Amino acid sequence: MNVRSPPKGHRETLSLSASAKQLAPQPRKSTVPLNTVLDSRARPVVVSRPRRIHAAGEVVSMAEILVLYYSRSGSTAELARQVCRGVESVPGATARLRTVAPVSAESEGRAQPVPASGAAYATLEDLRNTKGLVLGSPTRFGNMAAPLKYFLDGTSALWVSGALVGKPAGVFTSTKTMHGGQEATLLSMMIPLLHHGMYLVGLPYTERALNETRGGGTPYGASHVSGAQNSTALTEDEKALAQLLGRRVAELAMRLA
Repeated sequence: MNVRSPPKGHRETLSLSASAKQLAPQPRKSTVPLNTVLDSRARPVVVSRPRRIHAAGEVVSMAEILVLYYSRSGSTAELARQVCRGVESVPGATARLRTVAPVSAESEGRAQPVPASGAAYATLEDLRNTKGLVLGSPTRFGNMAAPLKYFLDGTSALWVSGALVGKPAGVFTSTKTMHGGQEATLLSMMIPLLHHGMYLVGLPYTERALNETRGGGTPYGASHVSGAQNSTALTEDEKALAQLLGRRVAELAMRLA
C-alpha cells in the first residue's frame, strides 16, 4: 500500500503554526478573590476583617470588646481594668475602656467634653463598632447608676438599626456591703442588653473562685464588696472572676466574628 507523503512545506507549516500558538498571548486567569468588591474604577479591593499575626505565624481575626463603666469611688473602675485583662488574654481580642459622664438634676449636658482623668467618654460609635460589650456600674438602691442608664437611654438609634443584635455582653458591679443589691443591679443592666438582642454571658460554677469567694462574685456577673469606706481592695477571687468574665465575652466574640 502506497502512503502519500505530505506536500512539500506541510511540516514546516505545522511547526510554524505551533510556534505561533505558543507565542500568542494567553488569557490570564483571574486572581481576584471571591470576597472582593470592585469600586467604580474597577480596581480590586479585598474586603476582610482586621487580623493580627502571631509570632507562630498564625493569622487570627481581631475582635475589639468595649468595656463600658461608671465609677464614683474607683472600685468599679478597678473591676473594669481587671475585665480588660481578661479580654486581652484571648488571642485576637483587644479591650476598649470607656466611661460615661456624670449627670445631675440641673443639667443634661456634660460639664467637660473630656474627663479630667481616667478613660475617655463612650460614644454611640464605640457601641456600634464593638464586637462585644461588658457593662459595669456601682449599685444605686439595687439598680444601675443614673449616668450609665442615661447613656443607655440614648441608644435608640442602635436599637432601631439592630447594631448590637447577636453580639455577646456581660455585666459587673460594686457595692459597699455584701447584701447591697449586687444581683439586682446586675439584672438591671441586663434588661436593656436583652432589648438590644445581645447574648448574655455569665460566670459558671465550674470556676473554683465562684465557689470559694468570700467577697464579690455571682453567676450573673463579676462583682466587688468595697466596704463602708470604699477602702477594701479587690480580693484575688474577685480579680479572677472579673478576668474570667472578660475572657468569656471575648472568646464568644471571636467565635461569632
